[in-house]
Amino acid sequence: MSNASSTEPEIVYDKQGNPHEVIDFNNDYEGAKLGFWLFIFTEIMIFGAMFLVFGFYLFQFSPDFIAASEGLNRVLGGTNTFILLLSALSMGLSLVKLRNGKIDESKKFIWITIILATIFLTIKYFEWSHEIHIGIYPGSPTLDALSDGTKLFFGLYFTMTGLHGLHIIIGIGVMFWVLALINSGKITSTNFVVLENTALYWDLVHLVWVFVFPLFYLIY
Repeated sequence: MSNASSTEPEIVYDKQGNPHEVIDFNNDYEGAKLGFWLFIFTEIMIFGAMFLVFGFYLFQFSPDFIAASEGLNRVLGGTNTFILLLSALSMGLSLVKLRNGKIDESKKFIWITIILATIFLTIKYFEWSHEIHIGIYPGSPTLDALSDGTKLFFGLYFTMTGLHGLHIIIGIGVMFWVLALINSGKITSTNFVVLENTALYWDLVHLVWVFVFPLFYLIY
């Protein structure tokens, strides 16, 4: 007796004798997409609430926010913006290549995305290290001695960029998982919803930064 699983659809019959194909909801593309869009919606609410808080305090403490923004490194922030935009492109291309059956090329673009994400985190690490070195971090004596508006600005800055950085780290981990699924044959050119959702998640990550960068770095 062969152990190979049959590719024929499983059929059941209702009381009237009508045949119906049994659907495996583990491979439910629409359900997977809907569930992930609900997750994305919760993420938008979290970051959206933070943007609203930032806008409120920006209105209350505009001079302090503008002065604090001038202390940020706009070159590094701009470089990271460009890097994330490139990573969004490479992640999108990985999905396109996979759907066209070009598995090896798809994996190469995922690796490019991982490398770009790591560069982003490295730049952010040096940027944070400089700020911490000069005593600008939540709860530091140097920051506590400054105005309320400045403390609010940097409190929001470290919270939002830190949360965004956490999403970058999670994204890198997910991309390694996706590579493992591709290598094991569980993600293919016809079964790609996991990679598609990963690309959607990465779009959210780079879109959030597109708003974070001008809000914190380009206040005039």
